[in-house]
Amino acid sequence: MANTSSAQKATRVIARRTEINKARRTRMRTMVVKVEEAITSGDRNKALAALKAAEPIIMRAAQKGVVHKNAASRKISRLTGRVAKLAK
Repeated sequence: MANTSSAQKATRVIARRTEINKARRTRMRTMVVKVEEAITSGDRNKALAALKAAEPIIMRAAQKGVVHKNAASRKISRLTGRVAKLAK
């Protein structure tokens, strides 16, 4: 248990931020899954639309510190490559 009032407040703030970050991480993962489902279905237009919707959410998660910037870029890059393969 926190001893000082500032430590107690810090605990409350951390709890609030954790909930917000969990929501952001969940939203990001959901969008990634939607892109992957569209890729496996083989529908290129659906996959492009899902990727276009997912990209800003993934980068926003990186901006907010939920995931590392390079990890977000890598995830987008790999999804983009898989969508591009659908055209061939």
